Amino acid sequence: MSGYNPQAAQHPVFARRTALQAGAVGLLGLGMNHLDALHAATRVEGKYAPVEPTAKACIYIFLSGGLAQQDSFDLKPQAPAEIRGDFQPIATQTPGIEICEHLPLLAQRSNDWSVVRSLTHPTNGHTLGHYFMLTGRSVANPGFVGDRKPRPGDWPSIASIVGDAIPPRNDNLPPAVVLPERLVHWSGGVIPGAYGGQMGRRRDPFFIEASPYGDPMWRGAYPEYTFPNQSKKPPGSPDARTYQAPNLKLPQGLSPKRMDRRLDLLASIDDQRRAMERSAEGRSYDLHRQSAISLLSNHKVQQAFDVTRADDKIQERYGRNSFGWSLLMAYRLVSAGVNLVQVNLGNNETWDTHGDAFPRLKNKLFPPTDRALCALMDDLKNSGQFESTLIVMGSEFGRTPKISHLTDTFFGPGRDHWGAVQSVFFAGGGVRGGTVIGSSDKQAGYPAADPQTPDNMAASIYHALGIPKTAAWYDDTGRPHHIYTGVPIDGLLG
Repeated sequence: MSGYNPQAAQHPVFARRTALQAGAVGLLGLGMNHLDALHAATRVEGKYAPVEPTAKACIYIFLSGGLAQQDSFDLKPQAPAEIRGDFQPIATQTPGIEICEHLPLLAQRSNDWSVVRSLTHPTNGHTLGHYFMLTGRSVANPGFVGDRKPRPGDWPSIASIVGDAIPPRNDNLPPAVVLPERLVHWSGGVIPGAYGGQMGRRRDPFFIEASPYGDPMWRGAYPEYTFPNQSKKPPGSPDARTYQAPNLKLPQGLSPKRMDRRLDLLASIDDQRRAMERSAEGRSYDLHRQSAISLLSNHKVQQAFDVTRADDKIQERYGRNSFGWSLLMAYRLVSAGVNLVQVNLGNNETWDTHGDAFPRLKNKLFPPTDRALCALMDDLKNSGQFESTLIVMGSEFGRTPKISHLTDTFFGPGRDHWGAVQSVFFAGGGVRGGTVIGSSDKQAGYPAADPQTPDNMAASIYHALGIPKTAAWYDDTGRPHHIYTGVPIDGLLG
């Protein structure tokens, strides 16, 4: 599939200079725990063949549950009724490109975005689909269990790889952030794929949990656009979630001067923990402590989190709901210097429209997404950051071509899981606007032209951010692995 080879070796070929550096580590008697600094230094010095980035940052919007391609960016108005569904296509600003009638703001901005209509992978399962799309891989790692439990043997996430491979734009901020919540299944299991995996926990992205885990049977962009998972069997209690910025204020009575004294105390304690600090876990602790202190002391970062009290006009443009607040927070964090922000628009499986699909998309899911995504694009353009910020929006899979009916659970029809094809949205960061790449067949069931993979999607992100094709990520034992397992999508980036 378009350059992807799952049998390719996992270890990249290194330049002679890199081999000499690695040998010098051993000759000098330094252990593997010293390699991080060496890797960071060589990245900055230009260890790999230079790549001119088209983006400085990336916002990866993830629609957990599965966006229906034929109801959003790949409508099939000529298909039979049981395939085409209820929605009509509308013309966009770009001649020849049509999208769903319920995405009017995006239609007005089509010259600024592209859509890939042919991304495919081999699973219809939520957990493995999440895993593929969050790690940018089409094959699970050996030993993958898929029981909703992240494990050290997992592939690292796209967020973890970018956070490690790109020099930080702001040394006081985490390089990669996930918000507003972890993706937790209704059973309580945590969806794997968003973590450091084989790179170690110290490479986990920084999670901002502004959306508390409440009753998982409530979905949508609360409080304005909430709906029950099963319309005929709604939860007995209302959706009580309240979106809240993390509490970054210093505790009462703890002035900055007293905080400095506490930091001095921490430094003294650290002197007694030098042995621990040399270990991987020790360095993990140090990195997370540094991030926490920076978040406490950085006024710009505090302001970035305080989205529910933003100016009324700003909240009106983004929407006073969890989708709008999350994308506003992403905009502010990118502006503050975070390299990659993954935004989960909705709790786990919010976009899993097995039933009542058309009223839910029309009234609950598309309006807050259309509004918030366009506000994000507008703010990036107005601040001069659009061309340097890549936006990617996708799901774990698409939806079945044929409409299904689950009459015991839902009043109206929907669509089921479908990994064979989905549409993925791209904007900013060097993306060629007003472009459609690939196509699906007449039923939106399979790629008809230019099939792409999660590997190619991830490669496009890495390429846009300037990560060379020879670059590597390192597991907890210091072994190198290819960052690229696919090729950048042809025609996507200018």
